[in-house]
Amino acid sequence: MKNNVNRELPEKWMQKWDYQGYQSSQTGNPVIQRVAPKVHVSTGDDKVVDSLEQLVPKLVHNGMTISFHHHFRNGDFVFNQVMRVIIDAGIQDLTLAPSSLTDVMNDIVIEAIQKGTVTQITSSGMRGSLGDFVSHGHLKNPVIFRSHGGRARAIEDGDLRIDVAFLGVPNADRLGNANGMAGQAVFGSLGYALMDAQYANQVVLLTDNLVAYPNTPASIKQTQVDYVVPVAQVGDPDKIGSGATRFTKDPKELKIASLVNEVITHSPYFQDGFSFQTGSGGAALAVTRYLRQSMLDHHFQAAFALGGITKPTTDLLNEGLVRKIMDVQDFDRGAAESMQTNPKQQEIDASWYADPNNKGAMVDQLDIAILSALEVDTQFNVNVMSGSDGVIRGAIGGHQDAAHAKLTIICAPLVRGRIATIVPAVTTIVTPGDSIDVVVTEYGIAINPRRSDLMAALQQIPGVPVLSIAELQALAQKKVGQPQPLTFTEQTVALIEYRDGTIIDQIKAVQD
Repeated sequence: MKNNVNRELPEKWMQKWDYQGYQSSQTGNPVIQRVAPKVHVSTGDDKVVDSLEQLVPKLVHNGMTISFHHHFRNGDFVFNQVMRVIIDAGIQDLTLAPSSLTDVMNDIVIEAIQKGTVTQITSSGMRGSLGDFVSHGHLKNPVIFRSHGGRARAIEDGDLRIDVAFLGVPNADRLGNANGMAGQAVFGSLGYALMDAQYANQVVLLTDNLVAYPNTPASIKQTQVDYVVPVAQVGDPDKIGSGATRFTKDPKELKIASLVNEVITHSPYFQDGFSFQTGSGGAALAVTRYLRQSMLDHHFQAAFALGGITKPTTDLLNEGLVRKIMDVQDFDRGAAESMQTNPKQQEIDASWYADPNNKGAMVDQLDIAILSALEVDTQFNVNVMSGSDGVIRGAIGGHQDAAHAKLTIICAPLVRGRIATIVPAVTTIVTPGDSIDVVVTEYGIAINPRRSDLMAALQQIPGVPVLSIAELQALAQKKVGQPQPLTFTEQTVALIEYRDGTIIDQIKAVQD
């Protein structure tokens, strides 16, 4: 069976899991019945448990779904501690449902798969050795990849039911009131973890900073928490900003960022009171620097900045160039520490951020979104999940969600090394082309033909070549040649959900 972006979908898994194929980026106005968690009623005055070894075997049983958050990114210490206890306890057939998986988690997840502890995964993404391991067909069931908004929708609608959530926090009191803003391991917003705290059947907080009751402000509340476990260290906040959130000094990425800024400032959406979100790639993050100067030059102030937040964005807040920050995740320690001191930096959960099935997500109010890509094709479809070799090496994150801005810009180099970024057909469709407006490379920009209004506004920007997407693809191919087609087995190793819960693509196992 094929969906509306002409991708073949695996009938076996579509039928088994009762999935529908992707139809449209317009999700409509459905009427949704939300679910609620089981509540293990507690009237005691202390939820503190001495150790994970004491608690985990009582809570986690074969066949359950367990979850974690990824706000510590590569500085996370909680995930490996919990998984070690679970593996050593001999628990089998778990579904692992973290908000995302980072490199620091890879080794123990591979071990858990090999020992039968984990047989299914749902996440925003995975990279490195785990992505390679799964891409070669070593997981029993296909991974389900969801955007951050899609995960919130799945939890709230009951498509993803979490039995036990293990949530690392830099502070908590004896009953479970906690936030991400104080302690030795601050990471700021608890935006993704808030969904698990609200909907998981049982919630376990792990902290290295047990504080006096009542702990305020409480992002996670005692009404949601079952157990609090003191540990030696929950994470290293200095490693939050590593990997995909690097701050680039690369001349090519800086040129792309400069061109993105030109597109923004010549668009009809750049005006006093506009709103924006930047992605996690080097060029996307660098746009903030250029945008700041343009805002000063035009005496413009942004109504709000959204999404994963960095220190350059909080600097704009402190300068008065941004009125409010709506913060679902902090990408560096500076942004995390800012949340503690600035009331204009509002913590939001993933539902408020991007769930397409609620009463109004923040992404629906975005004027401008600047996002990165591994590949873009001549239909403007975007791949942020699999590499040119077919191996899983990325994350959906908020890509599909933010692409619903009035102006969605993809910034990417024309080629990376000897690999084309602009291609005839992307390896994996993650974000459909009808939600992408402009593609920016160091060689020029391509405007989606459906946006004739932008064509008129952006055709005459001084020093910015405007090409068709086909011309960019031909230029990329001229530079690196035409690659040999990838070969895959018939095994489906992952399904890509669109944010509304339909399937937009599959990933098959790579040929050894």
